Amino acid sequence: MTTQEIVSKLWNLCNVLRDDGITYHQYVTELTYILFLKMAKETGAESQIPAGYRWDVLTSKSGIELKKYYKELLSYLGDNCTGRIREIYQGSATNIDEPKNLEKIITTIDGLDWFSAREEGLGNLYEGLLEKNANEKKSGAGQYFTPRVLIDVMTRLMKPQPGEKCNDPACGTFGFMIAAHQYVKDQTDDFFDLDTDTARFEREEAFTGCELVHDTHRLALMNAMLHDIEGQIVLGDTLSNQGKSMKGYDLVLTNPPFGTKKGGERATRDDFTFPTSNKQLNFLQHIYRSLKADGKARAAVVLPDNVLFADGDGERIRVDLMDKCNLHTVLRLPTGIFYAQGVKTNVLFFTRGKTDKDNTKEVWFYDLRTNMPSFGKTNPLKKEDFAGFEAAYEAEDRHSVTDERWSAFTREQIAEKGNSLDLGLIRDDSIVDYEDLPDPIESGEEAIAQLEEAIDLLQSVVNELKSLRKTEE
Repeated sequence: MTTQEIVSKLWNLCNVLRDDGITYHQYVTELTYILFLKMAKETGAESQIPAGYRWDVLTSKSGIELKKYYKELLSYLGDNCTGRIREIYQGSATNIDEPKNLEKIITTIDGLDWFSAREEGLGNLYEGLLEKNANEKKSGAGQYFTPRVLIDVMTRLMKPQPGEKCNDPACGTFGFMIAAHQYVKDQTDDFFDLDTDTARFEREEAFTGCELVHDTHRLALMNAMLHDIEGQIVLGDTLSNQGKSMKGYDLVLTNPPFGTKKGGERATRDDFTFPTSNKQLNFLQHIYRSLKADGKARAAVVLPDNVLFADGDGERIRVDLMDKCNLHTVLRLPTGIFYAQGVKTNVLFFTRGKTDKDNTKEVWFYDLRTNMPSFGKTNPLKKEDFAGFEAAYEAEDRHSVTDERWSAFTREQIAEKGNSLDLGLIRDDSIVDYEDLPDPIESGEEAIAQLEEAIDLLQSVVNELKSLRKTEE
C-alpha cells in the first residue's frame, strides 16, 4: 500500500465522524493524537511514553471503556509528560462522542500497511494528510497551507546551507522549514557529509518557527517530529513582545497571515518603528529586522498586493526595507492558488545589508499573473510554471534575459512613483487597449455624416413615393 493510498484511507475515515459533528480540521487534530501513538510504536520511540499509555494498551480496549481510557490518556500525556509529547498533547481533548467511531478509527489505523509507510517516510504520510485538509474547502485550512510547489521554489532559490539558522515566524504546519531541512539533507547526503556538531545543529537548532493557533501548532510539532526535526516551535504571537527575541537568523521563509488585527487595535510590539494594524506590514518589519546584518542573511516572503502600494506607514516600511535590505526580486503570483479566489499575492526576495542605508539599487519583477491560465483545485500550480522565473532569477546577467515577463526598476524610478512596488505587470491581452479604439470625436463626426446621408436618402425615397401617388391620382 502506497503512502497516497494510506492517506486516502485515513481521510475517508472522516466520514465516520460526521454524525459527531466533527470538522475536517478537528478530525486531523484527532488523528494526530492517535497517529502519534501508532507512529511511536512503528519507529521504536515508545520509550518516551509511559507504559500504561502506549498503542497496544489503546487497541486492547473497546466501547465505553475505550472512550474513558482515551480521555484519560489525552489528559495524562498533556499534564505529566515532557518534551514533544507534552507539547503535542497539552490542552488536548477529544470531540468524538460515539465509542464505536473512536474504535473504528483505531482499528483501521492499526490494520494499515505501516511497512510501506515507513519506507516512503512517515513524515510524507502526515504531510499528505495536511495537504488533503488544506485542499478541502470546507476545512478552512487553506489559510495556513502554502502550495507545496511554491514552497519548494522559494526554498531552492534561497538555498539554505548547513550551519544556518532558519526561521518561519508564522509557521502554520511547518511546511517551509521541512522543505529547508530536506534541501540541506539532499545537499549533504542525509547529513553524512557534515561533522558531528553540525549534524546535531541541523537536527536540534537549525529550523525553528512560531505559530499562534494552538491546534495548528500541534500539527506543526507532529510534522517536525516525523521529519526528525527537534528545533523549537513556539506557541505564541510573533507580533507581540514575545517576537522581540526572534532574531539573528540567516534565512526566513514564510507566508504570514493576511488581514488586520481584530478590532483594528495597534500591534503590541513596542519595538516597531512603524506600528500599524496591518498584520502583513508588521510581519514584514519583523522579518527584515530579524535577519543578521551581515550582507548574506536573506528572506523570501509571500505577501498580498496591498503591501506593495499601501501609503502612510506602508510607504515608510517599504522605504525602510529598501534601505536596510537589497530587495532584489518581486514575483507577482497568479490568483487563485490559495486564500480566497480574488486575493492577489507576491513573493518578495531580499537580502539584509551590512548597513541600514541604500542597499536596494534596483528591483526586478517577474509577472507570473497576467495572461496565465486559471489555477485552483482542478489546475494546481506545477513546477514547470515557475521555469521561466527560476531561469531569470538565477541568470548570471539579469539584464541579458529576454523574457517579456521580466523587468527592472531603479530605486530612483520607484521613488518617483511614490515608492510603490505595484510594478512589473505586462499588458493583459484580455483587456481592451483603448489606444487602439477609434477617436470618439472623429467617430462621432463620421457617424453624424453617415446619418445625414441616410436621412437625405430616406427623404429622396419619400419624395419619390409622393410623386408616384400624384401620378396615380
